[in-house]
Amino acid sequence: MTILNGQAISLEFFPPRDEAGRKRLVETANTLKSLNPGYVSVTFGAGGTTRDGTLETVEILSGEGFDTAPHLSCIGSSPDDLRRLLDRYRDMGVRRIVALRGDMPSGMGMMGSQDTLRYAVDLVRLIREHSGDWFHIEVAAYPEMHPQASGPQKDLKHFVDKVNAGADGAITQYFFNADAYFDFVDRAQMKGVTIPIIPGIMPITNYAQLIRFSEMCGAEVPRWIRLRLAEMGDDRESIRAFGVDVVTELCQTLLENQVPGLHFYTLNNAQATQAIWQALTT
Repeated sequence: MTILNGQAISLEFFPPRDEAGRKRLVETANTLKSLNPGYVSVTFGAGGTTRDGTLETVEILSGEGFDTAPHLSCIGSSPDDLRRLLDRYRDMGVRRIVALRGDMPSGMGMMGSQDTLRYAVDLVRLIREHSGDWFHIEVAAYPEMHPQASGPQKDLKHFVDKVNAGADGAITQYFFNADAYFDFVDRAQMKGVTIPIIPGIMPITNYAQLIRFSEMCGAEVPRWIRLRLAEMGDDRESIRAFGVDVVTELCQTLLENQVPGLHFYTLNNAQATQAIWQALTT
């Protein structure tokens, strides 16, 4: 795997919806193979809407030679469903799982139904109880707080609970303020957390898409970045170039401060991630 001063990288993809998307996924993944990622992850839809797509995508990427980690969401899945899926992944030789609560499907209240798990910590416990130490478990972390958390301290407690339940590592929601990440890590370590907390990195390629994603997940886009992007309008080349500069500088700051790695949210597109990586390594 590619390592900078002991810091490895990983990549995230989402399940394609049609044959053309599958071809683009394979092309993107193989283009980014030159980055030699430690592993790649595959997202999981709300309420299991892309569960089969996740499984198929794991098969595709594993077949392309990647160490592939499926996302697993407990919302919308019964414990028995999750155990069967864990067995299926184990039979496929998968050794890493990204364990998440997942998004609430429309019409489901915050408490969920009686036959589903409520929180990611419950999923981590289920994986450990059912599969022992077979899977390396990654969980989510929110440097700027989960959008549904009641406060930073409560959010940190939820994270620590996931770690204590058996998580091996964490991947953060993306952010553009490095201080938010460093503050979160410091507070987690004061609570006894020792697992690696990997910064999630979102390339900037589309202003409207970035703002929409950020509003949904609670990530802050600094005002100066919003203003610069808004001023560029539909000038895609300028947005891409600006995005590469901004995100590369963020990654440099993180790497210089000895973060354990970087996790790139590729959005199934190679260009931006590749450009950031080239800027970091030249």
